[in-house]
Amino acid sequence: MSQFMVEFDLPAEMTEEFTVKIPHQRLKVNELMESGKLLTYALSLDRQKLWCVVKAQTEFEAMEIISEFPLINFMDPTITELMFNNIVSLRVPLFSLN
Repeated sequence: MSQFMVEFDLPAEMTEEFTVKIPHQRLKVNELMESGKLLTYALSLDRQKLWCVVKAQTEFEAMEIISEFPLINFMDPTITELMFNNIVSLRVPLFSLN
């Protein structure tokens, strides 16, 4: 399974049509993260760029996954296959009976 970095250019101005879809976008992102298809999701402070890492077999499959985003019609994606991606996971301390 490969990983793909997707960089999106977002619109300079957020219309009402765009803003109304943001909660639906968040729900879809959460769903894709829970399923393991989406590994990371980040938005720039100026809200002009969005990045995510998608886990897929091919670039076409990665495109199919991001096409599920409710905001996809407002975003211009660039997809790059990654050689590697180091993800820092939170480690929960093991419970000890001592």
